[in-house]
Amino acid sequence: MRRLGFVATTLVAAAFGACGSDNAGNPPASPSPDTATCSAGTPVAGTPALTTALVASGLGSPLDLKAPAGDRARLFIVGRGGQIRILKNGQLVATPFLDVSSRISAGGERGLLGLAFHPRFAENGRFYVNYTDPSGNTHIAEFRASADPDVADAASERTLLVINQPFANHNGGGLAFGNDGMLYAGLGDGGSAGDPLRNGQDLGTHLGKMLRFDVERADHVPTDNPFVGTSGAEPEIWALGLRNPWRFAFDSVTGDLYIGDVGQDDFEEIDIGLATRHGGENYGWNVMEGTHCYGSASCNRTGLTLPVLDYGHDEGCSVTGGVVYHGCRMPGYAGTYFYGDFCSHFVRSFRFQGGQVADSRDWSNSLGRGLNNLSSFGTDGEGEMYLLDLTGSVYKIVPGS
Repeated sequence: MRRLGFVATTLVAAAFGACGSDNAGNPPASPSPDTATCSAGTPVAGTPALTTALVASGLGSPLDLKAPAGDRARLFIVGRGGQIRILKNGQLVATPFLDVSSRISAGGERGLLGLAFHPRFAENGRFYVNYTDPSGNTHIAEFRASADPDVADAASERTLLVINQPFANHNGGGLAFGNDGMLYAGLGDGGSAGDPLRNGQDLGTHLGKMLRFDVERADHVPTDNPFVGTSGAEPEIWALGLRNPWRFAFDSVTGDLYIGDVGQDDFEEIDIGLATRHGGENYGWNVMEGTHCYGSASCNRTGLTLPVLDYGHDEGCSVTGGVVYHGCRMPGYAGTYFYGDFCSHFVRSFRFQGGQVADSRDWSNSLGRGLNNLSSFGTDGEGEMYLLDLTGSVYKIVPGS
């Protein structure tokens, strides 16, 4: 992502619940519009028109939004400056859930960048964050909730991994648990421009990679990671060849991994890691940018997993990876991936069927309106979708009238 920037105003009492898929990857029940009732109302049949409802404003540079599995009341909103705020039953809680502002560097592409809740958060209170420290280096760390469920224990930090960052940009920052119960993290190539250190293709660095952790192991390395045992390779690596994965998400039913990877000068891309591949993909950077050779007329594409789509900088300039919908309210959109662009704030969607992009739609007129800088997508405990604007607002995607 090239560019990212307390007063709270609750404008809509957003509804949260557990009708959708959970963070452990358990497939959701398939609600019938005739019989099931979501917390926000009866499911809408078919594929209705979509619009947005503003649920909060005045936030500090929101970059991520998550809900613990089964949590019917709360949304957790990550601010770049180092605070995680709770939107509880539509009201912003005054005290931050977590405040690590004194431990981070913030501004540009640095800051508190990502959040993921342990699949059994309700039992163990464990959650994970991704932030850049005062030196700009990446920390992936575990924290625990305190006796007050709305306040974390800031002294409980346990570091999983620290990654040196050679430049100030391309930190990635996303975190998510996959359907396999493992924690995934997205790391950019280390920054500057054009990947001057060739990190994207180097298995000896975590930079430019998707990483995968087993948080139950002391060494946090899953034994089935694809490069475990490979000489010189970092064992946490799940996939390589990424420039700056700005937001990734799992399809909670198929387990497929959707990645929005920010391009260099010409192309933005969406990559999909199929669950059946079991990792090891090379998404091509900096041999390629999107589906095009980077810096040359030809290149060796052997062994590369090409994006399922790309778009040029005549349409946008920095992809914002989205989410695969498996919510309660609009079951006709189940399996649809929604994504956007930080600069042009378009919102689009497609379904991935039979190895191909299908049913492509542009929602910019209805979902992109009012957005300034689309920094992230998120989902609540019922699988409903949200849009985050870096300028401080959060919108819920809802059926249109």
